[in-house]
Amino acid sequence: MSQQLDLFFKPRSVAIIGASSVRHKAGNDVIRNILANDYSGEIYPVNPKGGEIMGKKVYPAISDLPHGIDLAVIILPAKLNPQAVRDCAAKGIKTMVIAAGGFSEVDKEGELLQAELERAVRETGVRALGPNTSGHVSTPCNFTSSFFPVGRIPRGHISYIAQTGNFATHTMRYISTFENFGVARVVGLGNKIDIDESDVLEYYSSDPETEAIFVYLESLKSPRRFIEIARETTRHKPIIMLKGGATASGSRAAGAHTAALASDDRIIEGALKKAGIVRIYKYSHLILAAKGLSAMPLPRGNRISFLAPSGAMLVTMSDMCQKFWNLEVPTLEEKSRRRLQEISPSYIRMRNPVDIWPSAMVHGMDFAYQEGMEAVLADSNIDAVVSILLINDETGVPDLQRIVDVARKYPQKPVYVAFSAEKKHMEPAKEFLETRGVPTFPLIEDPFEVLSILVQCRKYMDRH
Repeated sequence: MSQQLDLFFKPRSVAIIGASSVRHKAGNDVIRNILANDYSGEIYPVNPKGGEIMGKKVYPAISDLPHGIDLAVIILPAKLNPQAVRDCAAKGIKTMVIAAGGFSEVDKEGELLQAELERAVRETGVRALGPNTSGHVSTPCNFTSSFFPVGRIPRGHISYIAQTGNFATHTMRYISTFENFGVARVVGLGNKIDIDESDVLEYYSSDPETEAIFVYLESLKSPRRFIEIARETTRHKPIIMLKGGATASGSRAAGAHTAALASDDRIIEGALKKAGIVRIYKYSHLILAAKGLSAMPLPRGNRISFLAPSGAMLVTMSDMCQKFWNLEVPTLEEKSRRRLQEISPSYIRMRNPVDIWPSAMVHGMDFAYQEGMEAVLADSNIDAVVSILLINDETGVPDLQRIVDVARKYPQKPVYVAFSAEKKHMEPAKEFLETRGVPTFPLIEDPFEVLSILVQCRKYMDRH
């Protein structure tokens, strides 16, 4: 199996069945995406009209293709897919991405058509992703089978398994254009007639390009196998999972989406914990936690310090750390507390969390944030630091390079940044910091929630 999934993630050649010369048609966008990512393998478009598409010779039929192409991306109406699978198999193509919807997620007729497609896959012995999938991404191979106009996809070490097409489409577009982290592999599972979440997880588990795994699932095709693979994987790689269909209304939506059947959520909860999988409940955390993990190490523990320019932020974040996020805000070592006191007016008694505003008023933003962060990062009672930056026209923009330098000085401790600021200053600050390895978060609660998730990952990995 691993060799066939190697063809899936490392194809040396690809046939596009249903290629199109018409801009923004799926069979055209998939070729544009492949070229945008500098894929170095051979591309074989197939369309009855023949001719040429983007400089590539078009083959009128599958039977005209050379023998032994590694991967076929089939972008045809649903009813044509079973025969297309058989025709591709006859040409020695062993791995396929089946994009079309219109199967069991739609109606009874779709169920019958999907059964016919499954039979074609089973009888030919090929490996197939889908149907009802928007494809996959493999940046180490500079390849994507997505037919959504995603453009160039940044390379990184986060991999996704998603029972939804959007991760290889508009979510990938969002990450590549707004966030500053990359991915290794992304798989949109679709209806899972063959390749399922367990197959992909098993591949990721031993994949040297994948350092952390994020999962969105609405159903588990082989729950026992998935949990067994996950239990072994979480010994050395974190797995973070959002489970859809956990409520009655969510289950109904999942059925319409990918023909998924939801299981008892309490059973799933117990199984995930046993396997060391960290469960999340917000869709945005699939992106924000990945960003935190891409830029910074896992925290060694749950003891945090944070700096804020507002007493209300200090109080409310401290409450939420204890009440919701399982994060400690410990007492600082005396030398750290003394240093914070030295840089602050005598009328305020400094402690953790750090009220940075008085120091900033006396010494300026640059000095206050740099020295304040340095004091808490050097403290052996602290595992991670969140800095909430005040940025506006009146107080100015802190020297962001100083924040980068302090973060780099303590590479074993995550440093996250949030803003209390003017938007016009936030966006360039985000770009500056993130392209230098310091992740930023749009809402003040976000970095704490991400730390809470990653602390749980560390806990599960350390228990093995």
